[in-house]
Amino acid sequence: MTTPAEVLRRNATTAADKAAVRFEGRTQSHGELYDRAKRLANALRAQGITKGDRVAVAADNCFETMEIVAGLTLGGYVRCPLYTHDGPERHRYLLELTEPTAIILQDKYFDALAPVLAEFPATRAVVVLGGEAAAPALDYATMMSAASDAEPDVEISLDDAHQIRFSAGTTGLPKGILHTLGAWMAAGDEVLADVSPPLSDRDCYLAASPLTHAATVPVWPILAAGGTIVVMPNFDAGRFLQLVAEERVTVTLLVATMVQMITTHPEATAHDLSSLRAIFYGASPIPETTLIAALRLWGNVMYQSYGQSEAIPVAALLPEHHVVDGTPEERRRLRSAGKATPNSGIRIVDEDDNILPPGEVGEIVVRSPGRMKEIWRAPDVTAQRLTEDGWVRTRDMGWLDEDQFLYLADRKEDLIISGGYNIWPAELENALAEHPAVREAAVVGIPHEKWVETPHADVVLEDGWAGTVSAQDLIEWTRERLGSVKKITSVEFVELLPRTPIGKVLRREIRDRYR
Repeated sequence: MTTPAEVLRRNATTAADKAAVRFEGRTQSHGELYDRAKRLANALRAQGITKGDRVAVAADNCFETMEIVAGLTLGGYVRCPLYTHDGPERHRYLLELTEPTAIILQDKYFDALAPVLAEFPATRAVVVLGGEAAAPALDYATMMSAASDAEPDVEISLDDAHQIRFSAGTTGLPKGILHTLGAWMAAGDEVLADVSPPLSDRDCYLAASPLTHAATVPVWPILAAGGTIVVMPNFDAGRFLQLVAEERVTVTLLVATMVQMITTHPEATAHDLSSLRAIFYGASPIPETTLIAALRLWGNVMYQSYGQSEAIPVAALLPEHHVVDGTPEERRRLRSAGKATPNSGIRIVDEDDNILPPGEVGEIVVRSPGRMKEIWRAPDVTAQRLTEDGWVRTRDMGWLDEDQFLYLADRKEDLIISGGYNIWPAELENALAEHPAVREAAVVGIPHEKWVETPHADVVLEDGWAGTVSAQDLIEWTRERLGSVKKITSVEFVELLPRTPIGKVLRREIRDRYR
């Protein structure tokens, strides 16, 4: 496997003047990216930061994002991307968890984080990106201009710790999930393994999501192919359409809410999107109406990807599986997460780790090239999540059909037990999604005097349906499809569902309203 250092060095030799990064009218060539990455690695080394040290980064997508990713990799540092939407208390928790020796942050976040940073005297360098930094903080631009452009004197191995990703925290506090460099590189290769023809220097990846999240997964494969990365500062559907047309974007990664915003944008059909050849989507189910609209807009170039921070990727639903006007079986597969990727494996097990036959719901246990090394500083949790043979217990529940397509039920924590019956929210959400009035729905268990728990739905209606469909209409709809035991018993119509920044529905926030 080619290392990032080899990728950067080769591109700087063979494609020095070709665009590596574009951001809001600015361009960075492959030669410049390599130069800046070396300077950042050396600048941090001059501050006493050594290989294996953790470096936290609190910054939105910006022109410097890719050189920071590359520079931290060249220096052998462990990147810990913080989520800029988090508040000071969450940042304090994550900094206590990872104890970084350096922090790089945009100036607009400095004032809010300064009181928190003062609590970590072991941090040797606070580097401010943009604006002017007051001592003892370091100014990023000044530090970089003074740094050496020599090859960093550090041996990098694919077994080295590379990145700590933080889980979404949908069921509690985030976990730190440590990946080695080799696993992270393998994850990117595996995600793009099914794209045909393979990546080349003509490919252009649009990073439309925060590069603190899964949007970083395609980065190294794109650079390894000699391609270009276009970075959006934040997602805007209109700007997305413009960039695809202007930059001739070939690959991007979206979540369901982004796809919906793009397909319903008034200028959706006014731009040339013919360059797109691979659109990856995931993080949450996509309504069938949105999927159909997307296929009509840019053609059958959709790749659904299923995985989690602990194992990236696991399964993929390929373009040939996106059949919206086919047989009942083909349409049913649209609700699946696809089949295991070429080098991944999936098995469904019961509470005693017995492998279950097709059609039976159990915990999804997976093997993946992008498997985590560990849950950071949580050996007991790591042991719970990894099997003796190295597979990952996802804590997602689901089943495989006879053809090995994977269907998700829900997280173990989301199971509703009503009157002794097990009810999976996803089954009810899928039933609600079939109603023409329902754009999306989230189902949770709420307290009930008799049944202990009962299914409740927060529902977002399609435009024009407000006042024409009632809660009782939807309750009857689910009763007719799933029976009286599994039907929802209450509905609240809402404008939006609570979500994480990458689009996962926060069922916990809905439950908390009732508990």
